[in-house]
Amino acid sequence: MMSLNNLQNVTYNPVIPYVGTIPEQLEPGTLIVIRGHVPSDSDRSNCIVCNTLKNERWGREEITYDMPFKKEKSFEIVILVLEDKFQVAVNGKHVLLYAHRMRPEEVDTLGIYGKVHVHSVGYSFSSDLGSTQASTLELTEISKENVQNGGLQQLTLPFVARLNSSMGPGRTVVIKGEVNTKAKGFNVDLLSGKTKDIALHLNPRLNVKAFVRNSFLQGAWGEEERNITCFPFSPGMYFEMIIYCDVKEFKVAINGVHSLEYKHRLRELANIDTLEVDGDIHLLEVRSW
Repeated sequence: MMSLNNLQNVTYNPVIPYVGTIPEQLEPGTLIVIRGHVPSDSDRSNCIVCNTLKNERWGREEITYDMPFKKEKSFEIVILVLEDKFQVAVNGKHVLLYAHRMRPEEVDTLGIYGKVHVHSVGYSFSSDLGSTQASTLELTEISKENVQNGGLQQLTLPFVARLNSSMGPGRTVVIKGEVNTKAKGFNVDLLSGKTKDIALHLNPRLNVKAFVRNSFLQGAWGEEERNITCFPFSPGMYFEMIIYCDVKEFKVAINGVHSLEYKHRLRELANIDTLEVDGDIHLLEVRSW
């Protein structure tokens, strides 16, 4: 599980310029977390430039114009190592993807330069993203078929599974996947297998950047909920969606950041016993407890 609370080998208040050895080999699932703030006299920049230096030659620049850093404001950079790319978030918001131009295991040093104050640098090596085995835990998959895709096994869509114990306060469902590069949207539904009532319909629509929530009860859709502080998905990004069932509502977090609440419309929580996932994603893992 992606967690920023279990960082290891933390260096506090490093002197800039900072050059430090990465304590373990970078593998899929490794997190690098840098916390600090931008001083008032920092050099003005309206973009983020990514590049790779190989054999003393720079490659092609990749530029992101969505600038998350502001003068005199604090920041938290989270770099997630994936099998084929780095995924970068700042202050809980997805910022960019950068495809590997050299193997991550060859990277052994972290450097930080320029006008910036860094409070801490830490790592998390405790993820299981390196596993190529698609898996379900505490669910019984109804459509039992896994497919191999570029070395990474994924669960076939539409994915339908029965929860081994029905929904109720304290229950959690976790969906791990990767958004397709040309995704329009996908859906995650918690429903009653008997009546087909959908208690929670989560429908991120990437083409319009809307995170739609609804319920389908007694043969009819209810009123959509769309309000959200920040749309948390982007084409090509890896995500972990956590759905937590509370007494009065569902709470949803994406990559460790709280995203929304949805008040229960289907009161009989014990009737919710089925999970369905479909749409423009690679589904890697589903868990429930």
